[in-house]
Amino acid sequence: MPRLGLTELAALATAALERAGASPAMAAATARALVAADAQGLASHGLSRVPQYAAHLKLGRAVGAAEPAVVRSKGGAALVDAGDGLAFPACALAVREAIARARLHGIAFAGVTNSHHFGAASHHLEPVADAGFVGLAFGNSPAAMPAWGGRRALFGTNPIAAVFPRRNAAPLVIDLSLSEVARGKLMVAAREGKPIPQGWALDRDGNPTTEPQAGLDGMMLPAGGVKGAMLALVVELLVCALTGAHMGFEADSFFVDAGNRPRIGQAFIVIDPGALAGREAFDERLETLVAAMLADPTVRLPGERRRKLAAKAAGDGVEIPQPLLDQLNGLAAA
Repeated sequence: MPRLGLTELAALATAALERAGASPAMAAATARALVAADAQGLASHGLSRVPQYAAHLKLGRAVGAAEPAVVRSKGGAALVDAGDGLAFPACALAVREAIARARLHGIAFAGVTNSHHFGAASHHLEPVADAGFVGLAFGNSPAAMPAWGGRRALFGTNPIAAVFPRRNAAPLVIDLSLSEVARGKLMVAAREGKPIPQGWALDRDGNPTTEPQAGLDGMMLPAGGVKGAMLALVVELLVCALTGAHMGFEADSFFVDAGNRPRIGQAFIVIDPGALAGREAFDERLETLVAAMLADPTVRLPGERRRKLAAKAAGDGVEIPQPLLDQLNGLAAA
């Protein structure tokens, strides 16, 4: 597979998204996030999404000229309207608002409504860690999992991420979807013609499948069974009931070109450790736990693998499948 530098990939993705109708700011913010995902080894949330986003822009499922804005505000709470644009500029605005309000109030909640796919959830929390704050991110997505005991897709895979800054070390970064695996992994497997493991997905009739396209047309299985399904419900309510966004079952799939504007939601919680037990106590408690974890030589801290891959990619670039690279070049030159 061809290997390209991160700057070159970002320029290529930016050009492709601008050609599809995204504003320069939206295209650049989106490209940065997707390239960062590829650098961290998250191909399912990386440049493989550009053709999908480009189709949505061209067909009106996403509005390239949208400019996110704070539409409601009260104390430590703010609501950002993404205006049906790609999610990344709106999420960046929401995180900036949450950081500023957490400095003032000790904690803040910023929601995003009328949004689109927001990529790797932890990407949005990097500024929170840089500010020395604790951050949580939540998002819903088009229906892909049933409610527990149900037989139709109702909830999205509804990712959750958290970041905890550390004293003199890289932050702890936790990032997971509430399905057994992220749905984007099925998208990658379908594109590459590879089977998926048993236990990842069901077909449209509710039968276990190893065919990625059948899984995309059917349902994902929740991580941890009923517990994962209940957590997906919690996320759905946090990011939709509080923001007015579409529930997962009201948004058409991201994996088809035509459909409605998804208008899903995201939410970010930012906490200043100094507002509670204090920064010194927070640092001591966190490092005590980390030391206890690392006393077991087989333990790897969350986020460590992604961080090492990103550092390597910064110098070496990342490999991109030739068919995807051809698609990106075609979109950028269209």
